[in-house]
Amino acid sequence: MLAHEEERVYIDSRRHGVVLVKPLARAGALAALGIGALVLGWPFALPGAVLLVVAAGLALVAVWRWDRTHVVLTADKLFVVHGTLRRRAAAVRLSRVGAVELEQSLAGRLLRYGTIVAGDLEIDCVPEPREMLGLVQRLGG
Repeated sequence: MLAHEEERVYIDSRRHGVVLVKPLARAGALAALGIGALVLGWPFALPGAVLLVVAAGLALVAVWRWDRTHVVLTADKLFVVHGTLRRRAAAVRLSRVGAVELEQSLAGRLLRYGTIVAGDLEIDCVPEPREMLGLVQRLGG
C-alpha cells in the first residue's frame, strides 16, 4: 500500500482491543454451555464437546482478524489494511481530505479509542484517536 519505500510511516497499529469484547463474550457463552453439557454427562457430552470446539474456533478467528487488521498513517495517506490470504485496503490521500472528525463515546474516552472519519474513510475503534486526529490534520494541510 505504500507508494514507495521511502514513504514515512507515522502510525502503524492494530485497532483497539475493545473490538474483541463481543466475539470473545459469544465464545465464552458457548464454552460455558459446552462445559455445562459435559458436566451433565452422556448423552450431552458429545454436543458439549462440539460447543467447546466451536467456541475455541470463534475466539481464534476473532483474535486472528484483530491481529491482521492495521491502521496505518503515512506522510501521504491514511488507510486500513485487513485480511490474510486476500489483503484488502481502504485508503484516503491526506491532501484530498477536507474535514477530519473524531467520534468518541464515554467508554471510548475512558478507554482511549474512537472512530476517525477522514473523507469517505471511517475507521472505528482506533487506539489513541486524538493523537491520530492531530497527525492527520497536521499532515493534511
